[in-house]
Amino acid sequence: MNLPYQLFIALRYLKSKKKHKGISVNTLISTGGVAVGVMALLVVLSVMSGFHEDLQKKILGVRAHVIILTHKGTMSGYKDVIEKIKDEENIISSAPFVYGQVMASFGKRAHGVFLRGISPEMEIKTTEILRYIKEGNLEDLAIKDGIPGIIIGRELAHILGVFKGDTINIISPVGEMGPFGMLPKVRQFRVAAIFEVGMFEYDSNLVLTGIEAAQDFFGMKEDITGIELRLDDIYKAPIVRERIQKKLGFPFYAIDWMQMNKNLFSALKLEKFAMFIILILIILVASFNIVSTLIMNVIEKSREIAILKAMGATNKGIMTIFMLQGLFIGLFGTIVGVSGGYLLSYILNTYQIIKLPPDIYYLSHLPVKMKLFDFITVSLSAIIISLLATIYPAWQAARLNPVEPLRYE
Repeated sequence: MNLPYQLFIALRYLKSKKKHKGISVNTLISTGGVAVGVMALLVVLSVMSGFHEDLQKKILGVRAHVIILTHKGTMSGYKDVIEKIKDEENIISSAPFVYGQVMASFGKRAHGVFLRGISPEMEIKTTEILRYIKEGNLEDLAIKDGIPGIIIGRELAHILGVFKGDTINIISPVGEMGPFGMLPKVRQFRVAAIFEVGMFEYDSNLVLTGIEAAQDFFGMKEDITGIELRLDDIYKAPIVRERIQKKLGFPFYAIDWMQMNKNLFSALKLEKFAMFIILILIILVASFNIVSTLIMNVIEKSREIAILKAMGATNKGIMTIFMLQGLFIGLFGTIVGVSGGYLLSYILNTYQIIKLPPDIYYLSHLPVKMKLFDFITVSLSAIIISLLATIYPAWQAARLNPVEPLRYE
């Protein structure tokens, strides 16, 4: 099957005559500009998607999908509440917890932390936190010689300078009455295990103990702080939250993971969109190279354009030739950019070349998550911008008067 003459000529125009090698160099530069822009945009979007997903995974690994609390601050008769909601759709498991802010100290070192009392058998079915234990085991959490066990994060262990088996002091800001007035409440806990989530915020600021030990320490008797829920679909959390809140009524209320981290994930989403807009400017700059290349090509090919018009080529046909030429530049650049972006993202994700300070970025390395939607969006954007860049040079070629170039031939 014969190619349309516009396509055939457009492909030929990508290669220039020997005496005009500058045109072909400009073509390569234009193609390279599109490729670099596409590659940079894909890598940045993949990194931001990876950061979002990794952060979400770690947050949901420590926190439940939905939490039930009360306006009173403490909850009594929690077993009845669990029994009431256990048959609700989308709920896989539930676990009670006790939560409070305390001070952990060892020797002359001290650090403010959040103490969470858990039921290990129920917690392991509801959150992922116990799966992050690197040293020790849950059996050591039991009370031995009157001292309950505690699980601390790796960073906190470094801050306090403690190891598994050491005994640390937990100090409550809410004191207890002594013979000489109000005194700080201090209890000893044995380091039973050390976990490492990979987020500095949790590894340095969260400690876990048995729910009975936490209830005794905070003087809550049989009460708890709230109930954690695990769902079969994390994105149904708002729906489940509304159902539960409606079913339980006052004084109960529920919050989901999206509400707890709304500001963080909204900021990440906005930042990703802003980076897309900023980096698309690289492709726009490359499109100016396409414009200049085509304009120079129109000047060089003015004689050939005149001959084509004399042979019966229409203005639309001439425009098609140069639009196809620019489209090929954008298409080739996009293919190279997508390939380079995929390869670079794969290398960054596989070998974790770029390390990050976890106390600043919450992550120990640069995460990468390649999404098909991002690749399709960037590719289409680059091709459309490249095509739009061809309109003016192609229009200039189409309105060329064939008489002038042929007058002195």
